[in-house]
Amino acid sequence: MTPVPGQTTVSLMVEIPEDLHLTMQDYLETHEMWSQERMMQAALSLFLMQNGVNHPHVSSLYLNSLFGCAA
Repeated sequence: MTPVPGQTTVSLMVEIPEDLHLTMQDYLETHEMWSQERMMQAALSLFLMQNGVNHPHVSSLYLNSLFGCAA
């Protein structure tokens, strides 16, 4: 996803199991509206919300990534 003006972004380098990576790549190849960044933003924000983080900006990031909004 394109960063929102005025919003700071951070790059992460993580190791994941190869099977998970291959599955993710297969999904991204067949769903052109999704990017690796968009998928990771949706997954991380959903994880936080499911585990008790109740911040409006996290909910907003999740919904924006889920529905493909840039803001």
